[in-house]
This record gives sequence, structure tokens and C-alpha cells, in this order.
Amino acid sequence: MKTAVAAVLVAAMAATLVPEAYCVDHVVGGSSGWAQGADYATWANGETFSVGDKLVFNYGGSHSVDQVSQSDYTNCNTGNALKSYTGGSTNITLSSSGSMYFICPTLGHCDGGMKLAITVGASSTTPTTSSSPPPPTKSGSIGISGYSNTLLAVDSILVMTVLGRTC
Repeated sequence: MKTAVAAVLVAAMAATLVPEAYCVDHVVGGSSGWAQGADYATWANGETFSVGDKLVFNYGGSHSVDQVSQSDYTNCNTGNALKSYTGGSTNITLSSSGSMYFICPTLGHCDGGMKLAITVGASSTTPTTSSSPPPPTKSGSIGISGYSNTLLAVDSILVMTVLGRTC
């Protein structure tokens, strides 16, 4: 009986562990990918970017990705890239909050609209802590409340493990 109760409690607490959204992979440009003719401003407005998410750039051989400053983004300056990526597929983990800017450095592509500006927000959830479980009952057995307190402590450890993970 105690095992059945414990299993129900574990299942109920596990359901509370499912985060709303963690480590989302944002495929830049959707099905169009990183290519000329896509509307990256509209695409970005439909997305919510958080720390831990990834930008996934998929592109052909005539393109690449440069991470640039706001000024270089605005002026399509390809000479001062903070980071450059090539190879047709690039995954960039969003490791801090704030604005990020990307352009295609191929001549004329940025001026033609192949540039992306995003704002990364802080992660959506922070870990919580729980109080310590009470001491065992006098008889030395755990009882139902002991099971739930023990499982609550395990639940808190799992929440912190899940929320603390990196993608």
C-alpha cells in the first residue's frame, strides 16, 4: 500500500517538473532558412528568445553568418564581425540576455535584408527551494507524511537539476 501511495505521489510531483519551455531551438527564418528574400524582422517578432535557447542557421554555400555590433548591423558593415560562422549549418546558444545582431557578409546580402536582430530575455524560470523534511516517526517507520516530505525533497532536487541544465 505504501508503495502505491508513493508511486502516485511521485507521478503527481513529476507532472510539476515539466517546464513551460526550456532550451528552444529557433530555426532562423523558419522553413526559408538563412537565405535572401526572407523577412527576418517579422520572423523574429513571432519568437521569444531566452537564455539557453539556440539559434539554428541553415544556409547554402553562398552564405555565412556574422555576429556583429548594433552599429555594424545598422550599416551592414561586414569588416568587424564579433564572430563568423560558415559551413551551411550553425547553432548559436544564447548565453546571455540582451540584444544580438547577425548579418550575412556576402556582398549585397545584408543590404538586401539578410540580417537579424533579436532580444534575448533571461531564462523564464528560476529554481525553488524547499524546507527540510521532518524527522522520522517514533516507531522508525516513515508513514505517509514521511513519504511525501521525502518525495518533496527529491522533487526539489530534480527541479534544480532540470532547471540548472544546459542545452
